[in-house]
Amino acid sequence: MKTYRVGVACMSHDHVWGELRLWQQQPNVQLVAGGDDEPELLTKLEREFGVKRLYPSWQEMLDAEELDIVQIAGGNSESADIVEAAAQRGLHAVVEKPMAATLEQADRMLQAAERAGTLLLINWPTAWAASWQELERRALAGDIGEIRYVRYRSAHNGPIAIGCSPNFVRDLTTPEINGAGALMDYCCYGANLAARLLGRPEQVTGLRGVFGTEPAYAASDDNAVIVARYPHAFAVCEASWTQPVGYIETNPLLYGSEGALGVWHGKLILQRPGKPQETIEPPPTVAPRRSAPEYLLHCLENGQKPEGFCSAKVSRDAQEILEAGLRAANSGLHQSLPL
Repeated sequence: MKTYRVGVACMSHDHVWGELRLWQQQPNVQLVAGGDDEPELLTKLEREFGVKRLYPSWQEMLDAEELDIVQIAGGNSESADIVEAAAQRGLHAVVEKPMAATLEQADRMLQAAERAGTLLLINWPTAWAASWQELERRALAGDIGEIRYVRYRSAHNGPIAIGCSPNFVRDLTTPEINGAGALMDYCCYGANLAARLLGRPEQVTGLRGVFGTEPAYAASDDNAVIVARYPHAFAVCEASWTQPVGYIETNPLLYGSEGALGVWHGKLILQRPGKPQETIEPPPTVAPRRSAPEYLLHCLENGQKPEGFCSAKVSRDAQEILEAGLRAANSGLHQSLPL
């Protein structure tokens, strides 16, 4: 079995530390190096993961190391440059969600991987949830007929309130790095769900605002809604950094021509006309779809491209929904796709 050498390019995205633990759990992986211009993140990488080969930039790491895979976890705006540089070296890449800060960057990433023949996986944490996998399977199998409505709300009380690291808070609240605020950080999940189930919409509109009192969020937005129109469906993507409680309804929620599906506390709720409501316990996740590291390695070993939520193409279409929503929110004008 081939041993894959993994390097970490940027670590300000707080998801990275959990992902590195998952990389360490793979029997055929060596976590060998890290590159970042923030010394405290390199110190954490060495202290918590035993990585000794540390570089003051991702560029120096790529130049110095013989790698197979790059885990990318910086600000959204950094991902495109790193993916392009990795692809030129024949390296596969995992990028934390969302794909990028802009559609132009997402397109560059997709094109770089396609030109080089490397794999590009966008890591959506929802992709590894049993409930989301079962929702996806049943929706695409036609359990509720033609999908007419998709909605997902992603919300919490803000990155500062929930204890995100200062580095991550900086990235999330700087529009030039993040692309927007809550709109980019949390509408992205709904956009990814819509792109996976329905593809690219015809028209998108959006609204965003600052409704809370945290000054750090004022440069971008702390609440947002994006609505995408398809030939026979709507998709609604909601985001909030000012929600101090959990969710009081099924989330996500799908309505179709023959029923409805929703997720409630990890279980699926299925309604069909004339039948009792069903509560379904989704089957547990199984290899190779339990984590991004496991799935990417499976794809490499079997000559496959990542599919589903983590597909670069699906994630690119989600980025177009986000960009269209942002443009609509800023201009007050509906956006027709393709942009």
